[in-house]
Amino acid sequence: MDGTKRENIKIGSKVFVVKKNDQRSGKLTEGIVDKILTNSQSHPHGIKVLLEDGTVGRVKEVINS
Repeated sequence: MDGTKRENIKIGSKVFVVKKNDQRSGKLTEGIVDKILTNSQSHPHGIKVLLEDGTVGRVKEVINS
């Protein structure tokens, strides 16, 4: 599912995010959403989230919600 729309992302969703320092390489990190940091309903580069392990990144893909 698309990670650019806030409505697709829920607390506890399993997602793939790209961290700030991995944006050039496009390396994805898998995790569970702990907090949604983006306030707007959509963002062209992905909604920014905090994962349960403390990682902050933009959601590229929602695995399940």
